[in-house]
Amino acid sequence: QVQMAESGGGLVQAGGSLRLSCAASGSIFSINAMGWFRQAPGKERELVARISSGGSTNYADSVKGRFTISRDNAKNTVYLQMNSLKPGDTAVYYCAADIRQTTSLVPTPYWGQGTQVTVSS
Repeated sequence: QVQMAESGGGLVQAGGSLRLSCAASGSIFSINAMGWFRQAPGKERELVARISSGGSTNYADSVKGRFTISRDNAKNTVYLQMNSLKPGDTAVYYCAADIRQTTSLVPTPYWGQGTQVTVSS
């Protein structure tokens, strides 16, 4: 089994910063892409940022220049540094990773439990 443990959400004023972390653990053989999604009330879940196993990154237009995704492969952990936060960034943030278990030949997507980020104006 694989577990994804998120941390770092909270309440922050507009213009502030937060750093989210997500650590994968368990019977992991390898991890391909990792990413962060978010879902605001009444809206669909959307991709915020993605990072490949080699370190290539992609961002939603709405967060470019403000958010930075990174990963520590030795710790099976992905991070999301969020700066210049806006009220529109308020959402539940979910990490996701494409993980191949030691007992499998193919990777499977795994999700974190979600962490609330609230940005006050």
